[in-house]
Amino acid sequence: MRVLAGIGDEAGPGLAEQVAAVTGLGWSAIELRTVAGTAVADLPDPLFDEVAGTLAELGLRTVCVDSRIGDWSTVITGDFGRDLEELRVLARRCPRLGTRYVRVMSYPNDGLHDDEWEHRALRRMRELALRAEQADLVLLHENCAGWAGSDPARALRMLEEADSPALRLLFDTGNGLAYGYSATEQLAEVVEHVAHVHVKDGVPTPMGPQWTIPGEGDADVRGCLDLLAAHGYQGALSIEPHLSLRPHESGGRGSVEGFTAAGRALEALLATADR
Repeated sequence: MRVLAGIGDEAGPGLAEQVAAVTGLGWSAIELRTVAGTAVADLPDPLFDEVAGTLAELGLRTVCVDSRIGDWSTVITGDFGRDLEELRVLARRCPRLGTRYVRVMSYPNDGLHDDEWEHRALRRMRELALRAEQADLVLLHENCAGWAGSDPARALRMLEEADSPALRLLFDTGNGLAYGYSATEQLAEVVEHVAHVHVKDGVPTPMGPQWTIPGEGDADVRGCLDLLAAHGYQGALSIEPHLSLRPHESGGRGSVEGFTAAGRALEALLATADR
């Protein structure tokens, strides 16, 4: 059976809203990014214990924890020690949540020459993968911010350089709208290495993407799902609608209604694909 999930804070900041949205869809899996506006690694121990306990009590599986490691909030010249510490904390917390998967990116540039950016990014990703492997975690690099974010050749080079089972790829169907590439064309080049999928859709505008429910935009979500199925993809499909919450921007909060609409749209796409 397909595992359907969603990034909880897309439904609302509080854990109650997040689990209500997921269970309201009849799903048994969630992806965690923040709770009460705080990243999983930064949650005080009592609050994390509450999160882990609530999910266990409800029988909700955590498919992935979305870290800030290498993402759009940092740069390649930033403090690598902060990322290593976040990974150390998640190495302790992920087993409590029942997941080995941690979302990462590969560091936006900070004015460095491309060769130096490449050298530093690959060095960091090798070190992160080594530490993840030692901690029995798997890092999932998203096609978003960073050196390997929007170039499949770089993503494959990064995997080759790390040479570790602890580094795989996360493919987001909507990120091509923001970074200017075809989702299906990029996915075709890396699909064999994809271990997790985010589902979102939208249409390009001069001000950036306007996000829609899956299947109503220009990201060719159906094409991505068909391509994944053709290659025997067995991982989770996790919605990240961005209909109300856009993590790259300040302000905004999730919406249970938007989350639910996106989830039902994904189910409809899958149902028609199976006919």
